[in-house]
Amino acid sequence: MKVLKFGGTSVGSVKNMSNVKDIITDGSKKVVVLSAMSGTTNQLVAIAKYIENNESNKAIDKINVLHEIYFNTIDELLKESLLNSEVKNYVSSVFEFLIESTDKDYTEALKNRILAQGELLSTFMFNSYLKQEGISSTLLPALSFMRIDEFKEPDSDYIEAHFKSAIDLAEDSEIYITQGFICLDSNDEISNLQRGGSDYTATLIGAAFKADEVQIWTDIDGMHNNDPRYVENTRAISNLSFEEAAELAYFGAKILHPQTVTPVRKDSIPVRLKNTMKPDAHGTLISNSTLGDGIKAIAAKDNITAIKIKSARMLQAHGFLKKVFEIFATNETSIDMITTSEVAVSLTIDDDKNLDKILAELDKFAMIEVDKNQSIVCLVGHSVVNHQGTYKLFKILQDVKIRMISYGGSNNNISLLIDSKDKINTLQKLNSYLFELVTL
Repeated sequence: MKVLKFGGTSVGSVKNMSNVKDIITDGSKKVVVLSAMSGTTNQLVAIAKYIENNESNKAIDKINVLHEIYFNTIDELLKESLLNSEVKNYVSSVFEFLIESTDKDYTEALKNRILAQGELLSTFMFNSYLKQEGISSTLLPALSFMRIDEFKEPDSDYIEAHFKSAIDLAEDSEIYITQGFICLDSNDEISNLQRGGSDYTATLIGAAFKADEVQIWTDIDGMHNNDPRYVENTRAISNLSFEEAAELAYFGAKILHPQTVTPVRKDSIPVRLKNTMKPDAHGTLISNSTLGDGIKAIAAKDNITAIKIKSARMLQAHGFLKKVFEIFATNETSIDMITTSEVAVSLTIDDDKNLDKILAELDKFAMIEVDKNQSIVCLVGHSVVNHQGTYKLFKILQDVKIRMISYGGSNNNISLLIDSKDKINTLQKLNSYLFELVTL
């Protein structure tokens, strides 16, 4: 059995839902994971923000507009009157909850319940559509099996046990529909796996029952060798290893949630990235296999803060780095890149919510320089640090000021820190330097 996940664009219109229906009805059993309809989560985030700011009238206006969009979609999608009425009643109950939420005190728990409605809406609608089309399908509530622990990490044992139980109790069907993104937390309150979390849901489910394959369907035909938003003539990469895909996802390849491949690596369950609009395209296959050496792809991660920590006492001072790292650990802030010299250490973070606390601690024993609005450009491939063509990337030094370079920490990744205003130029230059000589 396979797991197929479809993103917001894939279920963002009646035409696209019809494409999804054609893709999944091949006669084989499968689990289908759906995101919210495109645009819905952004609207729900805005509604929650209005509630937080005590702007209930603005929240209600946005809720009413979204309600009308859903009713129009239902009328186009469901021509069978009984199903049409059933789905409209369900959708109306969701929007009644949203309206009632505007009179409640804002809490993080309320926000999470609001954000969960997008996936609940899309799966209920799509499952009803399949029924109308005479397709055997059953709706599996993700909240009955998807759970994170007190550290906000997936509770794999719980997920495996409860997913198998949900399947056993469900009506036998060709297709099981469930929600991506949403889950319960360790207190059984509604939570989520963060943006892009539907990918993560799919591989967690795939790992739970040892799926044959997990497919991530989006609106692009696989993971590209550069960012197609900024670089012309990029191309999909046919094959990536789990390690290569994980590096690219973490460092900015938006097609994939950074943790997606983690659950399936242990059991070597392949992940295939496919395009809902071009289902016959090969896409990208992510597996244990490694095909070819050298740089295969480039990704960029924005909103990076660089911190230089300088102290004369660092020279031959035991425990200096330990002290620095403990400050970041205490403030629950991860470090992306790091370089050192005799008297200074430079590092980067992508979450600056505790930056003021960190700087106050560091200031007690070091001089600090902070640069915001930075980007990490990551070059990924198998054994890139050993490949004979890798030196060509350093041509970028003649065109762009490089703040930091991470080289040698991983055989599969070289990272450059640059000012964000230079990102597009850097991506384009690297593309021209590298990919006419690289075989993918």
